[in-house]
Amino acid sequence: MIQTTLNISGMMCSMCEAHINDAVRAAFPVRKVTSSRSKEETVILSDAPLDMEKLKQTIQATGYTFVSAREETVEKKGLFSSWLKRS
Repeated sequence: MIQTTLNISGMMCSMCEAHINDAVRAAFPVRKVTSSRSKEETVILSDAPLDMEKLKQTIQATGYTFVSAREETVEKKGLFSSWLKRS
């Protein structure tokens, strides 16, 4: 799974966070997206890497400022993942 973390400026309230989350969900096949105005970031989980240029355009189309992005591969975490590793 790929975790993409975006730094975004301009979010002022929970509606701003929801606006960005909705725009990302509409433009990309993602598993999860969460935004934090206090951290000025959006974290996206997806099965494959996202098109960074399209992502930047999607964020800027919402009226917020795309500052930077970083992408990393993460291990899927689940309820029994730690138990299965012990077996």
